[in-house]
Amino acid sequence: MTFSLVARCADTGMFGIAISSSSPAVAARCAYTRAGVGAVASQNITDPRLGPAALDLMQGGKSAPDAIAGITGQAQFMDYRQVLAIDATGATAIHSGPNSLGIWTDASGRDVLSAGNLLANDAVPQAIVDGFVNSTGGHLGDRLIAAMRAGLAAGGEAGPVHSAGMQLCDKVAWPVADLRCDWTEDCPIEAISAAWEVYKPQMAAYVQRALDPREAPSYGVPGDE
Repeated sequence: MTFSLVARCADTGMFGIAISSSSPAVAARCAYTRAGVGAVASQNITDPRLGPAALDLMQGGKSAPDAIAGITGQAQFMDYRQVLAIDATGATAIHSGPNSLGIWTDASGRDVLSAGNLLANDAVPQAIVDGFVNSTGGHLGDRLIAAMRAGLAAGGEAGPVHSAGMQLCDKVAWPVADLRCDWTEDCPIEAISAAWEVYKPQMAAYVQRALDPREAPSYGVPGDE
């Protein structure tokens, strides 16, 4: 009941994940990134512990394939889990348990991996990868949204999606963007896109306010012009 991608910007080293589902609040349970380390999606019948566990292994020096192998060998009920990861070199790996729901498959390209379950058809992950690869030159956030739109256009999930999220990490210990639509009857991917258009121009300022507010720009709201 999910389709997603994890990706790396080869130019900046930024990591990102975008995800959408018919279930509520998918990004709150399934999306994980860590600056300088990688990105992980833990989906299908979700165990939220798996994302941080895979990132810990990669931070300790494991590649994405070794990290996925590590959690597959240690965690319980992996027959029900779908976990995909990308590491600091751009290497990718996935585990899809045999009890993944409905049509499930994956596709990969340079610095990107996509997977899904309960898909409308098995071409959706490749469409997501193609959407990402063909959007070269833009900001990673723009490319993630382009990829998710491509997946939706290819059929997306078998039923309507209701939640989505996009998370980006870069250089600091917290996500530099963490945008979510936890439930809507409209298209949650377009809701994330609209939020990104507002947030993108302010993203660097929010980081600056955290690191040194003395150098931060004003908020530009009434009372703080």
